[in-house]
Amino acid sequence: MNCIFVVEDEFDIQELLGNYLAEASYQVLAASDGVEAINLFEKEKDRIDLVLLDVMLPKIDGFGVLEVIRQSSLVPVIMLTALDDEAYQIKGYDLQADEYVTKPFSMQILLRKIGAVLRRSGKISKEENTEDLLCYGNLRLDLAGYQAWEGPKKLELTQKEFELLREFLENQGRVLTRNQLLDAVWGADYFGEDRIVDTHIKNLRKKLEADYIDTIRGVGYRIDKIHKKQN
Repeated sequence: MNCIFVVEDEFDIQELLGNYLAEASYQVLAASDGVEAINLFEKEKDRIDLVLLDVMLPKIDGFGVLEVIRQSSLVPVIMLTALDDEAYQIKGYDLQADEYVTKPFSMQILLRKIGAVLRRSGKISKEENTEDLLCYGNLRLDLAGYQAWEGPKKLELTQKEFELLREFLENQGRVLTRNQLLDAVWGADYFGEDRIVDTHIKNLRKKLEADYIDTIRGVGYRIDKIHKKQN
């Protein structure tokens, strides 16, 4: 399991990052200022696989922390900042940052950047298989672990609900008929009512914060656009 070192002084962002990374099966270490970051990195650098490093830190800023890290380590570093000025980005790259992400950022995009940087650096854990993870919007399905999340929230799905969601994520943009869903989830030898699909999709929708599943009247269902539920 890869270890990500999160250096972020805003507690809400640090907590959000920690939750997402933990749910994505990463180990997480965290620091809130530059001095703490340097001290913790020196102590734990042998187990740290990637650093998420905020630029605007108290005591010592992110650039100063990166300079110290680079004196003893080539660990991958992704800079996080609200500063989108080109000069700041150039400075980060000159100090050998691997990536630069501007706030606000999409957690899904950040997770993919982390995975890409880890792969480039050869630090992806051997037991990890990205083919076992399906993502769409804030949804993530771990096919190997048979678990699902929407953002940081773990979804409590039945087997049929999980398999339905899997079919939708594997066929994004395609309309799936009731018969196709019956064959895929219940099996070709199922001889019950096809309305069972509607019932399970209704229950699945209740468990999702966003309305991902479109009904194509008279045809079937598809996952296409992300709609916010109306209160």
